[in-house]
Amino acid sequence: MKLNAPKKITWLISLIVGVLGIVAFFVAIPVVSVHAFWFVVVGFVLLLLGTFLKGL
Repeated sequence: MKLNAPKKITWLISLIVGVLGIVAFFVAIPVVSVHAFWFVVVGFVLLLLGTFLKGL
């Protein structure tokens, strides 16, 4: 299995989604705070897919 570095845009989007989920856990953001855990999960999954799939 060969791992690839994710593209910068994939890394940036996953970082923003993950940080948004962490911030929403501590600060009340109307829609995001209810699903803060899932925002962090989606951020990590996107980063994982960017590592495993070539061109993402």
